[in-house]
Amino acid sequence: MKKIYLLLATVVFANMLFAQNDPNAKKVLDALSAKVKSFKAITGNFTIKSITSKGKDNGTKTGSISIKGEKYVLKQGKTEVINDGSKTYSFDGNKTVTVTEASEGNKSLTPQKILSGSYDKEFTYKLVSSAGSYNEIELKPIDTRKNFQKVTIFVDKAKGMITKAKVLDKSNNTLEFSFTNLNTSANIADSAFVFNKAKYGKDVEVLD
Repeated sequence: MKKIYLLLATVVFANMLFAQNDPNAKKVLDALSAKVKSFKAITGNFTIKSITSKGKDNGTKTGSISIKGEKYVLKQGKTEVINDGSKTYSFDGNKTVTVTEASEGNKSLTPQKILSGSYDKEFTYKLVSSAGSYNEIELKPIDTRKNFQKVTIFVDKAKGMITKAKVLDKSNNTLEFSFTNLNTSANIADSAFVFNKAKYGKDVEVLD
């Protein structure tokens, strides 16, 4: 009986979560997701600004991104992350490449995940504001094991794309993402998403 009650409680809770979703936000997210899926590939630059829970500027990092379906490459200084759709290869910029299952990255938000527009199954969402040139949407993860509390995305009305986002983590620190020079007509070879150890030198260790 306990298992039955637990199952019923889970179903009720899930329905409550989905009932909270704002239909106006869903329209924006559905259009965003459809648009992103229509592109063969995307390239662009991103900036990540870190702000502490006390409002202190904790530095800014810049990088580039290439996306093709579920695959992506992130470059940030000497570091690099390659996701081939199955595994993620993270080069620390020195002598180590760490290999993980692609699914293990689901607890965090990468620039690729933010740009994808695929939020429907993982978040509750609401339209906070549609004033000005952006639709501002607040997203909260259904899975509380995620390492962040919420993410606020800003969808450019004219472009129909996300150009910035704010992620609030469990310690009340904020990461502000901004995207520039987005090329939604990029032509990227599949080989760009294949990890090649020889590229990193003989003394680089691969940990999997």
